[in-house]
Amino acid sequence: MRFLFPSDYFNPKKVDEAYSAQFDCLRNIGFETSVISLEALALGSSKIYPYPDAGSKLVYRGWMITADDYSLLVNVVRDSGAEVLISREEYLATHYLPNWYPLIRELTPETLFFSVDDNLEDELIRTGWSSFFIKDYVKSLKTSIGSIIDNPSAIRTVVDEMQKFRGFIEGGLCVRRVEDFISDTERRYFVLNGKPFAPSENEEIPQIVEDCAKRINSKFFSVDVVEHRDGCKRVVEIGDGQVSDLVGWTSERFASLWADYYQ
Repeated sequence: MRFLFPSDYFNPKKVDEAYSAQFDCLRNIGFETSVISLEALALGSSKIYPYPDAGSKLVYRGWMITADDYSLLVNVVRDSGAEVLISREEYLATHYLPNWYPLIRELTPETLFFSVDDNLEDELIRTGWSSFFIKDYVKSLKTSIGSIIDNPSAIRTVVDEMQKFRGFIEGGLCVRRVEDFISDTERRYFVLNGKPFAPSENEEIPQIVEDCAKRINSKFFSVDVVEHRDGCKRVVEIGDGQVSDLVGWTSERFASLWADYYQ
């Protein structure tokens, strides 16, 4: 098993500083590590350093990349004689909201999907909802007016701002019904080979995470859970584990869950 990290922008043989702690922790418990230039990936000239052993499995661990760039990454890995642990299909199964939503529909806020060319204001009015959370298939708007609106007429502004700050809308638009969540209760869990893990070693795994572990078809993904005012727990996000931040996790804890399976 080898972990593949983004390289430093100025030094393609050095790990990006943002991932240096994870890089070191995984190496310290015996895993092989390599880096790849994501900038060169889009140009078709990216190389893996150090070169992986033929037949080895690679886990990408880094920044979110588009579906097309993930395909390029898979091809670079295969050209080296190695294989990715997470296929492109598995990556998109958890990276794109429309792919995982039908599998856990009753565990997460109601969501509708649209094209940017749809009559969005009319579609939002038709729902009868009081508030809306807007994102594309992957991300929401973290700047400007934000991602939550109460007035359907604001939807076009959100879309324009998403395109301005992100450069494009990935996949399409997702409109999620806003529920009454308790602030600062969101918790991230990882699922590896069907087994869920919590940020703390002896922490109890919520049943809702166990349910996701059984339904989602990926070897490695994240589950974000929040508490509702009525006392239940709700899933607010599923993500590919390779590109999910260590929110609430230490690098040491993250490395340890891999050691349980692959050493």
